[in-house]
Amino acid sequence: MGGEVPKQYLPLAGRTVIEHTLECLLAQARIAAVTVAVADDDVYARRCLVRAWSKPVKLAQGGAQRAHSVLNALHSLRDELHANDWVLVHDAVRPCLHAEDLDKLMHTLERDAVGGILAAPLADTVKQVAEDGTIQATPDRQKLWRAFTPQMFRFGLLQIALQTALDSGRVPTDEAAAMETAHPGQVRVVEGRSDNIKITRPADVTLAEAILGARA
Repeated sequence: MGGEVPKQYLPLAGRTVIEHTLECLLAQARIAAVTVAVADDDVYARRCLVRAWSKPVKLAQGGAQRAHSVLNALHSLRDELHANDWVLVHDAVRPCLHAEDLDKLMHTLERDAVGGILAAPLADTVKQVAEDGTIQATPDRQKLWRAFTPQMFRFGLLQIALQTALDSGRVPTDEAAAMETAHPGQVRVVEGRSDNIKITRPADVTLAEAILGARA
């Protein structure tokens, strides 16, 4: 984003990005609580997150990368959850998650042994590009999907998969990557809306405001 304020705390339609995200999750009847992984030097967390919510919102120790943060958050829940309980991992900067998608994900996977993720088929042509900026190949997009969040997995299985990946020197970029290695051919995709955008650039804030405004 290039700014001083972390993107999850940027103003968006009268609130911060992360407040929109949390409110969507907390509005789902089957979600009992939310744990947010935050960095040690996060001066905004207590200002934005420590207040009265409709359900418990807890803070956990953030890590060097996403996998470390998620694993820390899971470890903080070990005394509260059973191995077979469901957990959902969601990006703080995906404030446009639609309630219908969240319902669909949970309903589709509720009897699954492992879990899965929200995703959407890739519509654009994809190019494999070399470091010098030249196109090397055009992969077939027919089997390619865009991975979204939430990603929903059994609590015990996800803990083991992430810990195993990190212990072996691999740092998975999302939970599904760790689970794909631990449980090949068992991680499912549930098709979701393409407007479940991740805020990564300044223009994305404007787009998110338009999406939320249209829904309102």
